[in-house]
Amino acid sequence: MAKRDFYEVLGVDKGASQGDIKKAYRKTALKYHPDRNQGDESAEEKFKEAAEAYEVLGDEQKRARYDQYGHRAFEGNAGGGHGGMDFEDIFSRFGDLFGDGGGGGFGSFFGGGGGGGRQRVVKGSSLRVKIKLTLEEMASSVEKKIKIKRLVNAKGLTYGTCSACNGQGSVMRVTNTILGQMRTTQTCANCNGSGKVVSNRPAGTDANGQKREEQIVTIDVPAGVEEGMQLSVRGEGNEGPNGGINGDLIVVIEEIPHEDFVRDGQNVLYNLLVSFPDMVNGNSSIEVPTLTGRAKIKIPSGTPSGKIFRLKGKGFPSVNGYGKGDQLIYVNVFIPKSVSSPTKKIIQNLEDDGGVSVESHASDKSFFDGFLSMFRNH
Repeated sequence: MAKRDFYEVLGVDKGASQGDIKKAYRKTALKYHPDRNQGDESAEEKFKEAAEAYEVLGDEQKRARYDQYGHRAFEGNAGGGHGGMDFEDIFSRFGDLFGDGGGGGFGSFFGGGGGGGRQRVVKGSSLRVKIKLTLEEMASSVEKKIKIKRLVNAKGLTYGTCSACNGQGSVMRVTNTILGQMRTTQTCANCNGSGKVVSNRPAGTDANGQKREEQIVTIDVPAGVEEGMQLSVRGEGNEGPNGGINGDLIVVIEEIPHEDFVRDGQNVLYNLLVSFPDMVNGNSSIEVPTLTGRAKIKIPSGTPSGKIFRLKGKGFPSVNGYGKGDQLIYVNVFIPKSVSSPTKKIIQNLEDDGGVSVESHASDKSFFDGFLSMFRNH
């Protein structure tokens, strides 16, 4: 089943502000919250769908990628896999939208009170890496294995109750004002809201019992990615402290310069040097490289330098899966740096006969005018 548009899920238009998106998510999540719809699988799916939409649209960078590439920017392993979020993920990420103070979930909103607080699942921080791709790899989906150093929880950790919040994950602060006492609930800074702390920290680990470990991660890069695009791999960032959920791995795409091709959006440009005799007499079968192999084109007799030929569908696919670009072949006459004396004599004879004289073709379009005309026709 195809995913619904995230803006449609939250009931907002594409020009909605971040504030409007936040309000729309809160409204939708409350409507389909499992506490209000116990046993309703349809409501559960819509609750998760809303969280998935907000995770993207509520983040300006992710939203920009979604606006440009759609679901493909977060599809599969390379896209971030935002689907499949469980309730623990949702409560830990977005619980603070519902005013429970501790940032842990929806309990205080639905159950009233809120004085006891709720333990918060701490998410690990994200990692950011760059991968370099050839144009051929960008034109087709490719699997890449990359080496990363991520924070992991040491084996055999045991946890004790946080003494600062007594395991609640939040602390109550009382401030005296002229209007009386004001009470506010804040996430416990000692345990980051988890309600627990490491009780047996192994040597070589930080305060959370974590250490850096080198790992190999497999990235499935979708076809059509381009320079500067960011892919989110969910759960492959640093592990969450105190048993929290993992952060994400942000993969930034870099293009390796190509010796033959230049990318222009979904099109690929290629400069073809053709001999003077082939430009004049024509050639029915000239082989050119493409992103996926080789192809043959026909050079008609009398082809002017600067002529553009188009190979349909030989460019880059859209990362959204809609259509493919073309390969544009710019034909230019090959001018050798040096020629033999007999060859020079032949060329001079041609000029003397007027066959290659510029003056004899003064009525023709200029090269630049011809180039513009050909470009418009393509």
